[in-house]
Amino acid sequence: MLEIMRSTDPTEIAFASALLSGEDIEVFVLDVHMSVLEGSIGILPRRMLVRRADAERARIVLRDNKLPVSE
Repeated sequence: MLEIMRSTDPTEIAFASALLSGEDIEVFVLDVHMSVLEGSIGILPRRMLVRRADAERARIVLRDNKLPVSE
């Protein structure tokens, strides 16, 4: 699994997940429940991971939709 995106904006994470799911790329989001620990103030970013084989295609999809991409 490789990290392809990191964001504190839950709408970006949801949009990116929907885009990648539409391309049949399985997504795993880490740190979803950390907002409970931080008090929902958005300090800790959520991380999106995909399979290594899907990483480059996932990055292309995110860039095409002007979303931030981890390198």
